[in-house]
Amino acid sequence: MPRTSLTRSPAWRALAAQARNWRALHLRDLFAADPGRFERYSHSACGVLADFSKQRIDDQTLQLLLALAAERGVSERLAEQFAGKKVNFTEKRAALHTALRAAASAPRDVQRTLKRMRQFSEELRNGKHGNDGKPLRDVISLGIGGSALGTALAATALADGEGPQVHFVSMPGAPLKRLLAGLDPASTLVIIQSKSFTTQETLHSAGIVRQWLTQALGDQAAAQLAAVTAVPEAARAMGISDESIFPMWDWVGGRYSLWSAVGLPAMVAIGPSRFDELLAGAAAMDAHAAGSAASGNLPLLLALIDVWNLNFLGASSRAVFAYEPGLDLLPDWLQQLEMESLGKRIDRRGKALRYLSGPSLWGGRGTEAQHACFQWLHQGTHDMPVEFVACAAAAAGDEGSHAMRLANCFAQSSLLMRGVHPEETGAAGALAAHQSLPGNRPSTTLLLPRLDAASLGALLALYEHRTALTAALLDINAFDQYGVEHGKRLAGSLLPALSGEPVTMPDASTAGLITHVGKNFKP
Repeated sequence: MPRTSLTRSPAWRALAAQARNWRALHLRDLFAADPGRFERYSHSACGVLADFSKQRIDDQTLQLLLALAAERGVSERLAEQFAGKKVNFTEKRAALHTALRAAASAPRDVQRTLKRMRQFSEELRNGKHGNDGKPLRDVISLGIGGSALGTALAATALADGEGPQVHFVSMPGAPLKRLLAGLDPASTLVIIQSKSFTTQETLHSAGIVRQWLTQALGDQAAAQLAAVTAVPEAARAMGISDESIFPMWDWVGGRYSLWSAVGLPAMVAIGPSRFDELLAGAAAMDAHAAGSAASGNLPLLLALIDVWNLNFLGASSRAVFAYEPGLDLLPDWLQQLEMESLGKRIDRRGKALRYLSGPSLWGGRGTEAQHACFQWLHQGTHDMPVEFVACAAAAAGDEGSHAMRLANCFAQSSLLMRGVHPEETGAAGALAAHQSLPGNRPSTTLLLPRLDAASLGALLALYEHRTALTAALLDINAFDQYGVEHGKRLAGSLLPALSGEPVTMPDASTAGLITHVGKNFKP
């Protein structure tokens, strides 16, 4: 492990000096002076092209960033993760989600679970019948956070329209009630996803849905329940049979769990063979991350650019926009992956950080966002990196719309980089100033060959490794989330107070808010 503190390391100090030079440089001028900039600053891995030529880097910057990676021993840290070392050092756990997609090399428990998942999903897709003889046409997946976002993303991106329709519910309330009102209990299967089987939102939703099933099916309702959990006895107590309980392991974090039994609803939506392709695409990116030299290692290069933007160029946020309809949920999934993993203020020795640990991340659907937040990106006072995600090939029958999306994607990245000079606006005086764009706004474009299972698997694994490598560079733990856990526990302790029970309040403001609710909004 490196002995020199990060900010005192030679590469870090050289990068800080290098950053001062970039204040006088404009990306537009760099492209004009260097026709080969795209070829030099773009790389491909597993079919995914990353164009970072519009980032504010040059050869010297890149070499210093690679030197930083060498100083911090990031390749060794990644090797430790693949080897099953307890890289989640605060909870003394491994982070072996890569083993879930290791095919024949995966642990036996993983292979057995995948086999059970395939059988379960095939039966559903082939018209498995419920208790009254009706085919199970709908599947409700109850889960939140890591038990929902990844599998919902995969199902949305890759669903083939065969088999049951899969519905994802993260919170109880009106949306769940509306969903149930349109479904037939006799033809609905419910999958409850909770590692601890204590997640308040998920269990509350499960109670509502179980009551809905029981009213229609009586004692047979439990036969249309399944669970994914690390606490099978809790699922059994709900009446769920062992054949319908799938395991979760403590060496798989929630935000890395799509590849496990948490992905069961996605497998139902896309089919076992395509789920296997998803795993294979991710495994290919694992092999690239583990086996590529630093200078051509795509997740490492992207992680280094993230550290450069965040800690040297002052970009504390990053925006991600997907220009493919099936990737609508990508920014949500990525937000959890990065902000839970990198939202830390303490290094591995327990010392407070003297640098920034991770950017805030936000985004949305590309062409829609252009009519909302892109004005802020182009002409606002914040200088923020943007990430564009698109597909090179169109889905069958979508060629016209696809070309329009790509044209918009490429136009926005070009305009952010080049800007518009006042004399290019065709206006005069103050109006020219209003219409001009400063440009020099950095961006990266990630281009998948097409939206298929292998490409999506590679993309998601790319982001996973990029995040873990960023954490290794910054000497933080990417795999715990104590802020989340403390919040869940406090919410659980406050819940009785909203029913009028006496509870010790954590502060006067919270006490006042709960008192206001009790006085003015009684059921």
